[in-house]
This record gives sequence, C-alpha cells and structure tokens, in this order.
Amino acid sequence: MHKSKKWADLAIFAIALVLAVLFFFPVYFSLISSFKSNGEILRDAVALPTSLYLKSFKYLLTETQFPAAIVRSAILTVTSVFFMILLIPMAAYAIERTGKKWTNAIYVYYLAGMMIPFQVYMIPLFKQMKTLGLYGTMTAPVLIYISGSVGMGVLLFTSFIRGIPVEIEEAASIDGCSRPRIFWQIVFPLLGPCTASMIVLQGLGIWNDFLMPSLVLPSTKKTMVVEIFKFVGELASQWDMVFAGTTMSIVPVLIVFVFLQKYFIKGIASGATKG
Repeated sequence: MHKSKKWADLAIFAIALVLAVLFFFPVYFSLISSFKSNGEILRDAVALPTSLYLKSFKYLLTETQFPAAIVRSAILTVTSVFFMILLIPMAAYAIERTGKKWTNAIYVYYLAGMMIPFQVYMIPLFKQMKTLGLYGTMTAPVLIYISGSVGMGVLLFTSFIRGIPVEIEEAASIDGCSRPRIFWQIVFPLLGPCTASMIVLQGLGIWNDFLMPSLVLPSTKKTMVVEIFKFVGELASQWDMVFAGTTMSIVPVLIVFVFLQKYFIKGIASGATKG
C-alpha cells in the first residue's frame, strides 16, 4: 500500500513537471528570442542568443508608438479593473444578503450571460456603441470589459460573502453603522483573496486582449498587443520586434502576480471550497 502511494505521488509529480515545462516553454522561447536579431531567429529559433541583442528594444521604445500603446493598455486595464472592484462586490453583496426572489432572478440573469459566447452579440454590441457615440473611444472597451466580467465576478464574490457570518454585520448595525459603511469597512476587507483573484484574472485578460481593442479602437489608438501585431506581415515578419514587445508586456504581469500570488492562490482555493 505504501509503495503504491509512493508510485502514485511520483506519477503525479512527473505529470505536473511535464505540464510546467509545456507552460513555461512559450515564455522561455519569447525571452531568448527577444535578445536575438531577426536573422538569428530565422536561422535557429530555439538556440540561445549568441550575444545580447538590444536594438529591438531600443527601436520599439524610440522609433515606434509602442510606449504610447503600453500607456493605453495600462489605462484600459487599471480603469476597467478599478470599476469592476468598485461595482461588482456591491452587487454581489446586495444579491447575497437580500435573498429575495427578484435578487435571485438577477443572479440567474448574470450567470446566464456567462453562457452566451461573445461572438454571438459582437456585431449588435458594436452597432450599439456607434449609436451611443462611443465607438472609437477608450470608454467603449472599458464598458464592455466591465459588463463582460459581471457574471463571473458576482459568482465569485457571492460565494465568498456567503461564508462571512451575518452576526458581524448585525453587531455593526446595532452600533449605528450604515449599510454602505458596513460593506466597505467590515465586509470588503474580508474579501481580499477574492478581490486579488479578480484583479489577476481580469487584469491579465484585459492586458493581453487583442480582439476588443483591434475592433473597437481606431488605428491611431492601438493598444500594446495590437501594436505588436503590426510587425507580423503577410509575406515577411519582424520577429525580433514581436518577441521584444512580448517580453516587455510580460514584465508588468509578472510583477503584479508576484505581489498578489499569495492572495490569488488563497482566493482560488477558498472559492473552490465555498462555491
């Protein structure tokens, strides 16, 4: 019995190691390719760079619109995530604590929205953006990102709020705290792991999104990923620029994840047990 358990643990470790290598390889490939010239990449894509080639980074930062594109991506990501964290937890709190039929109906409505693929309502959505005069502005993708995250966000936050004892809020209410004050000063701080999970998941998706900015924003307001795609041509591609831009786009994500990974992992694990 002991030997079988040992072999099972070794098998699980081997599978986890193989999956880790598979997931890490694209990052490794992008990193080594960013320090190679385009000709060197085409000669041997998986070989290590023979020298520290930095001209691609210099060209991107000084001769292109890539710095402005990074700023636009940062604005879209930070603004969208800020309003998600501002609005969605309050909606989840109202749904969970009210517990009436109409709030349950709203909850089901939010969840039903998660089951509809974006491609189904993509064209009507863009027509609506044009009707409202938002098409081509930075406001359009922000509103789309926020509305698209409501379903998953409400599901995530309600599962956490369900695990918070109501007696804490009742005691604060007896002491004279208003409902908004109870939520922001008592309930919301307890949602730290859930909030960190929301920030990482949604922020990563928005930061790396290509489809939405390429469709909603004009060519003069390209985001980071769309700007990188400019170097991929139909007949020829500047792969050194592509990988240099990709490497620069990975750095902010890694920094944020390093700071939030403890809360992110805790939030995912708690959500799995509470949901």
